[in-house]
Amino acid sequence: MPTSPLPPTVVLLVGPEAAGLAPRLEVSGYRTVLEESGEDLPAAVVLSPGSEERIPELRRRLGARPLLLGITSDSVESRSRCLEWGADDFWLPSQGTSDLLTRLRLHLGFARRQAPTPVSTLLKVADLRVDPVACQGWRGQRQLSLTAREYQLLLLLLHHRGTVVSRELILEQIWADQGGGASNVIEVYVRYLRQKLEQGGEPRLIHTVRGRGYCLSDGRPPAGTGP
Repeated sequence: MPTSPLPPTVVLLVGPEAAGLAPRLEVSGYRTVLEESGEDLPAAVVLSPGSEERIPELRRRLGARPLLLGITSDSVESRSRCLEWGADDFWLPSQGTSDLLTRLRLHLGFARRQAPTPVSTLLKVADLRVDPVACQGWRGQRQLSLTAREYQLLLLLLHHRGTVVSRELILEQIWADQGGGASNVIEVYVRYLRQKLEQGGEPRLIHTVRGRGYCLSDGRPPAGTGP
């Protein structure tokens, strides 16, 4: 019996430059929307340059789904500011849609590979809660604003909570798309996660285990733990 084709991936377009991409994205197999609805929950968001003020609001509603922000110049400063605003990646309107389509495929393919099996219960450690289906997390009553990569790192540590996760496993699971060029990216993202998890002065949950990796646990960390 033939199987039904999968529905097209929904991409939310924010701002005029992003909206102008709709015809090309739809030709490439995406379904585009300009406004969210209960029936059209987007798998990713493409924002026009200057739309960075929308990022916190989108994070609250959509969790860790990929957000790609347009930038007007391909400079180190522009790329850094894009990530500081909370986007997962950037795109350049001046380069047309080919580069954007490549970035969308990478982010959406990564999300599909890492997607957990839907479950009806939250993942918890102390007052940290993560909903794997909604891609959202909370520390106490405070909702966490996580990028897609931060969320996947937290989810990996949660699935192995109470045990040490090696750097090699983290690179394999979270940064496989970068090959061997991840350098100190793990330390950088662990620092980002700690800042967001401990923003309200909460106790540390992500512990460094020297020479071994990282452990997410409540209470006494494993032997060999560093700062």
